[in-house]
Amino acid sequence: MTLNKLSVAMGLVFTVSTISLSGCGGSSDDGSDGVDGQDASSQVVGLERVGRTVSQGFDVSAAEIVDYDKQHNRIFVVNADSGRVDVFSDLMSAQPALYGSLDLAQMLVDNAIVSATSEVGAANSISVFGDYAAVAVQANPKTNDGWVVFLNTSDLSYARAVQVGALPDMVTFTPDGSKVLVANEGEPNSDYSVDPEGSVSVVSMSDYSVTNIGFTDFNVGGSRNGELPTDKMVLDGFSATTLDNKATVAQSFEPEYISVAADNSKAYVTLQESNAVAAINLNDSSVDKIIGLGFKDHSIPGNELDASQKDGVHIQNWPVMGMYMPDSITSMTYNGKTYLLTANEGDDRQDWLENVTDQAACEAAGYYFDSSDNCVDAFSAKDYYDSDNVTLDSNMTSSDNGGFGDDDELRRLKFSYHTSVVQNGGTDFEKLYAYGARSFTIWDAETGEQVFDSGSDFERLTALRYGDDFNNDNAENAGDDRSDNKGPEPEAITVGQVNGHTYAFVGLERMGGIMVYDVSNPYAPQYVQYINDRDLSVDPADNSGSTYSVDAGDLGPEGFKFVSASDSGSGKPYLIVGNEVSGTTAIYEVKLTTLSD
Repeated sequence: MTLNKLSVAMGLVFTVSTISLSGCGGSSDDGSDGVDGQDASSQVVGLERVGRTVSQGFDVSAAEIVDYDKQHNRIFVVNADSGRVDVFSDLMSAQPALYGSLDLAQMLVDNAIVSATSEVGAANSISVFGDYAAVAVQANPKTNDGWVVFLNTSDLSYARAVQVGALPDMVTFTPDGSKVLVANEGEPNSDYSVDPEGSVSVVSMSDYSVTNIGFTDFNVGGSRNGELPTDKMVLDGFSATTLDNKATVAQSFEPEYISVAADNSKAYVTLQESNAVAAINLNDSSVDKIIGLGFKDHSIPGNELDASQKDGVHIQNWPVMGMYMPDSITSMTYNGKTYLLTANEGDDRQDWLENVTDQAACEAAGYYFDSSDNCVDAFSAKDYYDSDNVTLDSNMTSSDNGGFGDDDELRRLKFSYHTSVVQNGGTDFEKLYAYGARSFTIWDAETGEQVFDSGSDFERLTALRYGDDFNNDNAENAGDDRSDNKGPEPEAITVGQVNGHTYAFVGLERMGGIMVYDVSNPYAPQYVQYINDRDLSVDPADNSGSTYSVDAGDLGPEGFKFVSASDSGSGKPYLIVGNEVSGTTAIYEVKLTTLSD
């Protein structure tokens, strides 16, 4: 077998110095004082958990996506793996009671949509508007077309179902309720022998007709392929080949999450693995453009990260580029323009690459074929240094990185082998391309320009709180465990208005907790709060690993729903959080303090 050799060239580690400036000409008279600026801070908000449901199961995706039915004061929660929707009563209760649990597969059988429950897979997402709740339900196998199941919110009965694309992963109503949009992820099966095209389905609520929007025009040889900002994107390596049964660009695109502009004219869809966002024109159901997100430079001060899970807190600059690869996306309006906010989780294609056993196909697509006959993209120098004869440049050694031991090097960081090859023009790497950006970002929706990124805030703030226990995993207590692999992993994001200010709420899937920023001016967001009720002195589960320890706190925030003061029924704003690992749904009151002069 042919073994690849990898040379990693490390760049300089940046340090920041304090620079003193003096007045021109050495004069002691710098002029008269100007007029004092006006204090822009008029209020402070803070989250306080006021309610929490009983766990519906530990580490089985039992509380993923959430929504709120203001007409009946009920919380809807997707219990994904079970294929059910759990409905809880009373937003204001300290422990909302389970009102009902709806079996989506049985509903589809009872209404002759499928012949057996075995044809139905997980329930992935839910959205509520008026008299209906729309649920995205995947087929079994996931590569078949799935459904949107509509429920009557009045009595939780089945209303109808419509068929959409493969693996419907997220569903949302438009702000005016006239349409339902579905992100059909179209993931391949485990050995890449079947790979559906990703798509977006638009369901008209006037007649339940379905329009499927695809991306075939962007394929190689397609009419719009030349529009792709490929220098800012990540495309599946197989998309550039002519190998049978491998991905085209349309198959490489895997729509993950959708946000709709306030005027209902456009939808913005994250193509997570492709590091891009698709802008959809809802007036004519067409793809307006593909926005490539580019890469975050972790060698720049302010963008530091911790690259190893063996060195405690060691946040510094590295010659690493972060692939934003956002999961959740939301949007806001500022001065008449739409801005997009993304939670930059990161994701790889390793799950289905592992079963590609054709070495020629693997390597032709730009992936790494290891000595165990695995096709690899999620790569770390540590994993392949000895066993596969991968060579590293001398400046990867401890003596060139501050004297750290072998386990404390950049060589532990998990990065994309394929993207690093493409962006470096070969296997002599000057920079590594890592999954995710460990941040949230604000983008101009029209130009695609980045107007803000939270930099290294999430790692710094959690390290200040937890020390060496930061970058923890979400199902067990193992401090620093995720530093080599996407860090705190921002997953969920939403925005809400409180007393004229706009706030962003960002959930950290691994470490847990919620970051709050005032984004009223998207060009100058202000950090407000980090809240996390996780108790690291308590094991998340019992010795069997199946029973949740309630005192461990809420684990794995996955989905958010902001409930405005006008919709809550109590005159107070709330944030509902689905925690997929603890299986709990938490309700936070957004408490407001108005500052006096």
